[in-house]
Amino acid sequence: MNAFEAANHYISKASRIMNLGPRVERLLLSLEAEHHVTIPIERDSGELAVFSGYRFQHNSARGPTKGGLRFHPTVDADEVRALATLMTWKTAVVNVPFGGAKGGITCDPSELSQGELERVTRKFVERISQEIGPQRDIPAPDVNTNAQVMAWIMDQYSRQHGFAPGVVTGKPVELHGSEGREAATGYGVICVAENFLHDSGKCLKDATVAIQGFGNVGLFAALFAKEHGAKVVAVSDVSGGVANRDG
Repeated sequence: MNAFEAANHYISKASRIMNLGPRVERLLLSLEAEHHVTIPIERDSGELAVFSGYRFQHNSARGPTKGGLRFHPTVDADEVRALATLMTWKTAVVNVPFGGAKGGITCDPSELSQGELERVTRKFVERISQEIGPQRDIPAPDVNTNAQVMAWIMDQYSRQHGFAPGVVTGKPVELHGSEGREAATGYGVICVAENFLHDSGKCLKDATVAIQGFGNVGLFAALFAKEHGAKVVAVSDVSGGVANRDG
């Protein structure tokens, strides 16, 4: 069972429990649009490289679709379908007026120079610029993408459609981004953990914490955990980990 099949398995199960009926279930199991593009760029060496890019929109019933853009060598269509589907439920759960979407480029950013990464990003936007926009589909940072990548997206889209800072979230503050956005996801992790522990009759204060993944989310989760009185005893990422019983 791939990621998309797994996501739809749970949607079907929930649909039956809620008696939504086959018509609604069929709609929720399907994506509204799938955009597959090829992204040819010139490497710094002068050779041509071609990457695969995806931007999938699951459901726009609640508003423009919304979801991250990831750069990773394992990105494929089924993963993007699954994540776009799950974004529909994420935006609905917190009651924001968006639907679900997701995007990705199959590449390894660690093997690309800054200039090559910019060219990949801009060419991708050029290829999908008719499919995104403030009132249509709004990308955001995800795995291996950050405020700089969002700035490139905003700039490239604006070149083609006029100034449009609302085309992405997660931009630098200097480019109409939001204060606190960088830390928000990690802070959310700790808020959820704190409430879960409270409901279990426990407390985050004086708890020990181990964090797997130390990018934007894990880093700020560690900082906020410490602020809330927890002891961070271990952190790890793709390159290794460190541990200290004393925090």
